[in-house]
Amino acid sequence: MSIEILKRAPDELELAAKRTKQDLALSTTQDSSLPPRTSDLAAPIMHLTGHSAEVFCCKFGPFGDILASAGFDRQIFLWNVFGECENIAILPGHTGSISQLCFTKDGTHLVSASTDKCMAMWDLEAGVRVRRFKGHQSFVNSCDVSAGPTMICSGSDDGTIRLWDSRRRHCVKTLNNKFQVTAVCFTEKADNIMSGGIDNHIKMWDLKHGEVSIEMKGHCDTVTCLSLSPDGNFVLSNSMDNTVRMWDVRPFAPANRCLKAFVGAQHNFEKNLIRCCWSPQGTKIVSGSSDRMVYVWDTSSRKLLYKLPGHSGSVNDVDCHPTQPILMTASSDKSIFMGELK
Repeated sequence: MSIEILKRAPDELELAAKRTKQDLALSTTQDSSLPPRTSDLAAPIMHLTGHSAEVFCCKFGPFGDILASAGFDRQIFLWNVFGECENIAILPGHTGSISQLCFTKDGTHLVSASTDKCMAMWDLEAGVRVRRFKGHQSFVNSCDVSAGPTMICSGSDDGTIRLWDSRRRHCVKTLNNKFQVTAVCFTEKADNIMSGGIDNHIKMWDLKHGEVSIEMKGHCDTVTCLSLSPDGNFVLSNSMDNTVRMWDVRPFAPANRCLKAFVGAQHNFEKNLIRCCWSPQGTKIVSGSSDRMVYVWDTSSRKLLYKLPGHSGSVNDVDCHPTQPILMTASSDKSIFMGELK
């Protein structure tokens, strides 16, 4: 039997070789008709599922290899960005929905803000909570992490902005606002904190003196997000007045600091804290929307570049990959999309 197989092998091998060449030629023709790939994702669009409730926040790690997501199910999911996007860890511990996530700049820890009136710091290598920051008297809506020695700021419905040292459990400074605070972020040097809330104004707080140094007016409804530009000169704000605005936060800017307004993204009766972000180079601006779309504008021209469908619920958070043209979105439909842009 083995001798007969060997005798037939040359003819069969020749036929197989011809078929292989034909298949390769066909696949090459098909691939050339598809848009060129622009990232290392396993597919142009990746759909991540696993959350059991609305996803309110998502964030890429500073090196782009992992991402974190969280929401109403009170758990933080960690995922691989590349390959099959496996869920590599679930971090339980909060007793309320998680409203925002921030990675430390070295990528070793994650900070979360929650409606359980607390914030937490998580060791990503060990997968455990290493700090619990208590002091707020109501929901913690927003948090941010400084670039230098790790300081954390938070904004809450109790009307305070608090400054925390990651090495301590207790608040090191409290700034009292008259109204609920729904968004906070550090300036580039972390010597000021910017806040937004239901009073519709954006305030810059001088940490040295503990008072408001700049107040920026223009929105006519609650500010839901603040995002500092990559160069640190501008801040992006999203508001329930259905506008995304760009503000000049340099020290000697003119009194009218609102430079541009981007329209299209929507808020509805759900009153979710819908967020926006910059692309890594600052050339694009991205926002979620209650109409289930993702809006991408050109920063300089304000032209709407993309209006991306796919989600079946409000798009609550967006983030751009730090090194590749990948956009991530988190939605009330309990899922996350990652997709590559041209």
